[in-house]
Amino acid sequence: MSNTPLNHIFHLFSRLGFGITYSEAKLLSQKSLNEIVSSLFVTSISAQPLTNIKLNDIPLAKDNMSGGLNKKDLQKLITAKSIELNISWIKKLLSTESVLLEKQTLFWHNHFACRIRNPYLMQELNNIHRKFAFGSFRDMLVEVSKSPAMILYLNNQQNKKEHPNENFAREVMELFTLGRGNYTEQDIKEAARAFTGWSCDKAQGKFEFKAKQHDNGTKQLFNRNGNFGGEDVINMLISNKQTAYFITKKIYKYYVNETVNEERVKQLADYYYQNQYNTGALIKKIVSSSWFYDAENCGCNIKSPIDYLIGLSKQFSVNYTNYKVFIQLQRALGMILFSPPNVAGWPGGKAFIDNSTLLLRMKLPSVILNNGELEVPERIDDPDDVGKDDISINKKNGYRS
Repeated sequence: MSNTPLNHIFHLFSRLGFGITYSEAKLLSQKSLNEIVSSLFVTSISAQPLTNIKLNDIPLAKDNMSGGLNKKDLQKLITAKSIELNISWIKKLLSTESVLLEKQTLFWHNHFACRIRNPYLMQELNNIHRKFAFGSFRDMLVEVSKSPAMILYLNNQQNKKEHPNENFAREVMELFTLGRGNYTEQDIKEAARAFTGWSCDKAQGKFEFKAKQHDNGTKQLFNRNGNFGGEDVINMLISNKQTAYFITKKIYKYYVNETVNEERVKQLADYYYQNQYNTGALIKKIVSSSWFYDAENCGCNIKSPIDYLIGLSKQFSVNYTNYKVFIQLQRALGMILFSPPNVAGWPGGKAFIDNSTLLLRMKLPSVILNNGELEVPERIDDPDDVGKDDISINKKNGYRS
């Protein structure tokens, strides 16, 4: 059994997790790299869902008046539960042993960006990302497409045979599968017809197919004719190798390098396609490749604010006494969980760095290690008013190490 260089371990856990302490890395260095990689996958097999938010936590609009809840009170309740949802995931990120699972859940959270004012439905979409994190991309795409959160966000509950709504059909091609420029406007129009009737029951928080609203006519889609439904469209998108390339390229930029090696990505995309979009197999192939540890791929990516905050906290063994600190830090650094800027998600990379965020990133380690105080500036407007608490970060109020 050969030992593993420390620099390989630090790189591996920076990419597939949220960093590792020197003492932990020293212990792991006695194992082979294959053993370490396998262990990361084994500890991430079982997905424990978020369960803090319950279906009935947010009453339906029709029940508000009878329950004595006015519009202002309802908005306060939604905000409070949105904060609770955010913090529940933060706590999981800080404490989980399934670091690779949560890392990949973060990837899907941004790939299938969604933002609605219903924390329960947002939680359930997040659990879909977690459940299918390493499984079939096709199966996850079906579940995401049927999730009430995505249906409401992209207006597919308004997609009816008399008046097709093209919003979901457009985004499923542009952002979720093929990428811009790999479909026609006619494809979008016909796909929208195929997805008519895909709706949801808000009271139950479940998908609902409304047959009377579905267009049963013949559609011409991707040069094919037929009475296609929504899953037929998804199968066509999956059968197109461009989808495998599009997803693989994003995963490569996430785990390897934001500067893409096109030849390498094409080879990986072929592997992904041949393995029926098995995401876990793709990630394992990437991190088991010798080039993954090349100098050009180490220390080259700009961490997302969540990666940065969780990594800092885990590596310095910080225990928080007031988790609302995280809400304000997320806002100040430009990434609030469950609140992407738009359907395209956070652009990542250098978009996370400007004069204010770079300065804050540089100050935080010193604040934590030296028991300092840091006034966190407001950086972005948050229309949902998620966590507008005026919080100074210090060991007394915010954390203890």
